[in-house]
Amino acid sequence: MGEDSYGINREVMGRIVAEIEEVSNLGVEIAIVVGGGNIFRGMKSANDGLERVNADYMGMLATVMNALALQDAMKLVGLVPRIQSALRIEQVVEPYIRARALRYMKDGKVVIFAAGTGNPFFTTDTAAALRGMEMNVDIMLKATKVDGIYTEDPKINPSATRFKKLTFDEAINRNLQVMDATALTLCRDQKLPLNVFSIFKLGALKRIITGEDEGTLVTV
Repeated sequence: MGEDSYGINREVMGRIVAEIEEVSNLGVEIAIVVGGGNIFRGMKSANDGLERVNADYMGMLATVMNALALQDAMKLVGLVPRIQSALRIEQVVEPYIRARALRYMKDGKVVIFAAGTGNPFFTTDTAAALRGMEMNVDIMLKATKVDGIYTEDPKINPSATRFKKLTFDEAINRNLQVMDATALTLCRDQKLPLNVFSIFKLGALKRIITGEDEGTLVTV
């Protein structure tokens, strides 16, 4: 949503797609898990009194809206995206089918996973970890608001320092809140490396892929 208070900022969308295109042109196979917080935040609404399961399903539907917008933006630059949803909405997007998603990636298409895991009480982080394992990816990348994992929240404490590398146990035991514990535990148990980086830094995605010092790498 960029600097907007709500919705989809086309300029931000275009910049993100340009970075995805740059990496795709390197021959990298890409799968993307989208959230929906720019449209609807299930946890916040649940805390405000909306029944939690309904709030989570509403959040999943918001991710489908983002996936459709991302798909259109990708097509404009010549990428070939395919959306798969954990919720069945066949009139809009195809359902999640692992074998088909793997084939799409092998063929150079960018797969967009929507609707989380399809289950309430699971975060987008957990959905990303799960899909990463199912797609046999080499690394999971989390694009977020800060350029890595810090000793403390850098917005609260400007003297906080960024970790270049961490282990999953360190991230969990220090309660650094970079991802929810379920997602971190899944990645740790399956030995799936994780890099946390800023979605706002131009070229960050490519720098990670080419092995430069970008974000924070979390390993076993």
